[in-house]
Amino acid sequence: MAGKFVCSKSKDGQEFFVLKATNGQTILQSERYKTRKSCANGIESVRKNSQDPNRFECRTAKDGRTYFVLKAANGQEIGRSQMYKSASGCSNGMKSVATNAPDATVVEA
Repeated sequence: MAGKFVCSKSKDGQEFFVLKATNGQTILQSERYKTRKSCANGIESVRKNSQDPNRFECRTAKDGRTYFVLKAANGQEIGRSQMYKSASGCSNGMKSVATNAPDATVVEA
């Protein structure tokens, strides 16, 4: 079973998606988009860019926890992960996105 992209609307009416792993845990959340079509394009960008390890960037938050961002070829952030307690957790999260994104189904929330 593959992961899934879950598309939703925010309170302000903008579109966004999350990528959930096979265990149902959210592993990546997108930026907000003005249209559903832009949101769908963002999902395709995750599918493509998640296959290039150079598109992932692990960062450290002020509280010391780590997280990663996935960037497009133009350097624009496509999505961001949850917070992890360790760098190894962050690394595992990046691997999970790379594994789940290509074949993930798209569902509406």
